[in-house]
Amino acid sequence: MPAYKINYLHDDGTLAAKFETQCAGDTEAKIIAHAMKMDGAQIEVWNGFKLIYTRPQNSAETARIARN
Repeated sequence: MPAYKINYLHDDGTLAAKFETQCAGDTEAKIIAHAMKMDGAQIEVWNGFKLIYTRPQNSAETARIARN
């Protein structure tokens, strides 16, 4: 099972909270990230060094994920 890092960021980009978890795949990691979400925080889900998911998503983030 892959290890995932889930980060929650304040509006200014600083880290609000983070945790690591084992998940069966990317979809499960995204579900867990939303289930544990802090109000108003941006979500980032990482699989190793690859950013696989972020919300809310802006065009710069979309482009960065697409390049990876």
